[in-house]
Amino acid sequence: MEIRRAQTTDELLAATHLFDTPVRPEWAQRFLDAAGHHLLLAYDGEGDGEGATPVGFVSGIELVHPDKGTEMCLYELGVDEAFRRRGIGRALVATLEGLARERGCYDMWVGVEPDNEAALATYRSAGGKDDAAFAMVLWEFPHGAFTS
Repeated sequence: MEIRRAQTTDELLAATHLFDTPVRPEWAQRFLDAAGHHLLLAYDGEGDGEGATPVGFVSGIELVHPDKGTEMCLYELGVDEAFRRRGIGRALVATLEGLARERGCYDMWVGVEPDNEAALATYRSAGGKDDAAFAMVLWEFPHGAFTS
């Protein structure tokens, strides 16, 4: 397995099967262009370089606050169902953690539903520890509400 930072929209389009919904090129480019946005792709051992199949991803977003500094939000983790339970998720989280440390973040966090045992096991196995239960309040907007 190899983990690489995504740098092109084509890489994200090739990994669209890993996401909740199909990757939209304009959103992918906006993500890649945004400072402090990171998306790491895990590739299986088959194929060489660009011929390898993406089997997992993790995305992280740096959040900066005037009195706290910078922290990394692990935004999303996804591993192809056929490749789960092989340490790919743990390796992706560990790689994002290393990037966060490299970039001077003071911590890294992720929100996860308390009944998502698979996610909790992955994050705990990668060295994360439970902090506390929290409530999430959500404002929903129409899909695709932004303009570029």
